[in-house]
Amino acid sequence: MFLKILDHTYDYWILFTSTVISKAKLLALLLTLHFLFCNPILVSASPTTTAVTAADLVVDRQPIDIQSTRYQLFFKELIETHHFKREKLTTLFYGVQIDKKVLQLMDKQWEAKPYYQYWPRFITPSVIKRGKRSLIKFRPLFDRIEDDFGVNREVIVAIWAIESRFGANTGHFNLFRTLNTLFDAYPRRSDFFRKELLHFLLLCKANDIDPLTITGSYAGAFGQAQFMPSSFNAYAVDGDGDSKKDLIDSMPDVFGSIANYLQAFGWILNSPVFEEIGNDLHSVKLIQTYNKGRKGRIDWRYLATTQQVAIPRPPGNSELSVVGLQLGPDKDSKIRYVAGYPNFHAITYYNHSHKYAMAVAELAAAFAK
Repeated sequence: MFLKILDHTYDYWILFTSTVISKAKLLALLLTLHFLFCNPILVSASPTTTAVTAADLVVDRQPIDIQSTRYQLFFKELIETHHFKREKLTTLFYGVQIDKKVLQLMDKQWEAKPYYQYWPRFITPSVIKRGKRSLIKFRPLFDRIEDDFGVNREVIVAIWAIESRFGANTGHFNLFRTLNTLFDAYPRRSDFFRKELLHFLLLCKANDIDPLTITGSYAGAFGQAQFMPSSFNAYAVDGDGDSKKDLIDSMPDVFGSIANYLQAFGWILNSPVFEEIGNDLHSVKLIQTYNKGRKGRIDWRYLATTQQVAIPRPPGNSELSVVGLQLGPDKDSKIRYVAGYPNFHAITYYNHSHKYAMAVAELAAAFAK
C-alpha cells in the first residue's frame, strides 16, 4: 500500500514541480516524514516525563568548588564571626566531594508515603516489645526525666525507636560530606543546609570533635535522637553531668535532649495527643482546616459539635488541627481523620510530617498498654 501511495505521490510531485527528483530520493524523504510525524514520542513530549532532580545535575564524587562565591562568603562568616582559622578551613574542606546518593534519597523520603505504607515500617510487634523492655530497663532515668521536663516517657522511647531503631541505626553517611552536598547541590534547600553546616562546625569546635569522624542520616541528622546540628546546639542537654552533650553514647543525654526539645515546643505531661473524629469531615470549615496541613487550627468545641464526637477539652482551650490518614491504595479507600492536640503539635516540631507525629503517638500508646 505504501508503495502505491508513493507512485501516486511521485506522479503528483512531477506534475506540480519543475524539479526532477528520483523515486529513490522521494522514498527516503517520505520515510523520514513518516518517522517524524507518525512517532508519538517525537511529536510531543510524553506527559509522564520524569522531572529533573538535583541528583541528575551532578556526578558522584564531583569535587565541590570551594573557590565559588557561596563558599568564599561562608568562609568569611566562619572566620570573621566565629573565629575559625582560614588555614584549618582550607585543610578541612580540601577535596570534599558530592555524594549523589544523598541527593537521590532526599527526593524519596518516607514522609512522602501514604500512612497505610508509612506506619507498618515503624509500628511492629517486635518494636512494641522492645520499647516496653526499654521502659523497664531505664525506669529510674525516666522517673527523673518526667520530673525535670514534664514529658511522658513513652513518647520519648517512641521517638528513639523511630529515629534510630533504639540507637542501632544512627546513619552511615559522613555528616560533613552530606551537609556540604546539600549546601552545594540541593538548590531547593541550600540556605537551610548552609545553616546546618555552620551549626555542625560550631558544635564540633565547642565539643572538640573532628568533623570528619561523625556519621548520620542522608538528611544531616545524627546521634540516637537524630538531631539536626542546629537542634543539637539549641536543645541538647548534659543529662549525666559529665559536662558534655553526647547524643551518640550517653542515654541520659539522649533521653533528656528529646524531652527538652518536646518541652520547648509545648508538651504537657499526661495531656491528650490525638482523638478520633471519623471517616468524613462534615463542614467546609473543617475541610479548609485539614487542607492547611500543619498550620491549620480550629476551635475544639466547633470540631466536637460538627463531627458529633465527644473529645476531651484541650489544655487552655487550645485550638486543634485536623489530620487525615489514608488507609488504603484505592481512590475509594477510607480516610481516618483525627484531631491533633498541642502534644501532637509538639511532635511535629521534631519532624514536620503529620504521619510521623501520628506514628510516634500510636507507638507511644502501644507502649503504654
